[in-house]
Formats: sequence, structure tokens, C-alpha cells
Amino acid sequence: KMMYLTITRPDITYAVNRLCQFTSAPKKSHLQAAFKVLHYLKGTICLGLFYSVESDLSLKGFTDADWNSCTDSRRSTSGFCMFLGPSLISWKSKKQQTVSHFSAESEYRAMEFASREIAWLVKLLKEFQVHQSQPV
Repeated sequence: KMMYLTITRPDITYAVNRLCQFTSAPKKSHLQAAFKVLHYLKGTICLGLFYSVESDLSLKGFTDADWNSCTDSRRSTSGFCMFLGPSLISWKSKKQQTVSHFSAESEYRAMEFASREIAWLVKLLKEFQVHQSQPV
């Protein structure tokens, strides 16, 4: 059920994704971590995603990757976030399918991961007659 909360609260995405890795065999420490996330949500109830009517509609994308972060599989994690003006409209984090031998390789895969999303968003925005005047 916590995954549903990440739709409007991307600030808890990392913690919730880490917790979801242990749903098949949770321990007491995982339950305590879940309560910490809920406590954080209670204390930051005023946070969320907000979209402004008076903002520019320029698309901006940011991407990053870590290198060999998973101690079990040695796979890296890629992530991106896309903004339309000041508003967050898309984000994703995912373990890479193959093991990267260099950090640059991991970053390159993250850029490819994000570029597919950018291409899709540009096409979607064109359908809404929102054309990008600058490169994304």
C-alpha cells in the first residue's frame, strides 16, 4: 500500500522501494523502518506535488546512476526525473539489467534510460500543442 503513496510523494520512493525488497520475508527491522516512513509522512503532510498554472512549459530532465550499489548482484541503479517548468511530471528508479564494469558505463546506461522517457514526453507534449523551443 505504501507504493501508492509514492505517486504523490516522490520523496519517500527510495525508502519504500527498499522496503518492498523484503515483503516476502520481512523482519522486525523492516516493520520499524515502515513505521519511520509513516512517521515522516505524518510530520510532512503539507508536502506533495503541486502544479502551477502560470509556469513556463519547458521540459527539463535530470539523470543519475550509482555504480554497483547492489551488494548481492553488483548491479547499478539508474534514475531520472523530468520537469515541465517547475513541476515534476515523471520520475523513475530502476536497477540496471547488466553489471557495469565502470562508473561511466553505468552513467551512460542511465542517460539511455532517461532519453527514452524524454523522447516519449516530447511526443506527448506535441500532441497537446506544447512545442519545445530548446533542446531538452
